[in-house]
Amino acid sequence: MDLNYLLHRHQISVMRADAAACGPSRMAHEGLAALYAGAVSRVQRGKGSGSRLIQSLATEIGNE
Repeated sequence: MDLNYLLHRHQISVMRADAAACGPSRMAHEGLAALYAGAVSRVQRGKGSGSRLIQSLATEIGNE
């Protein structure tokens, strides 16, 4: 996956956090957004390949 994928998933997570019906759901989506933001940052700095980052994210967030 590439930077556009990460940016898209980050935006979806932010929107879902904003629309969340309860606190735990909001916190979960905010946590996902933070993970994606970190991945975007790492890709932008040129550290690691996008596919490796996606695999790492999938492991961290339970493969959404």
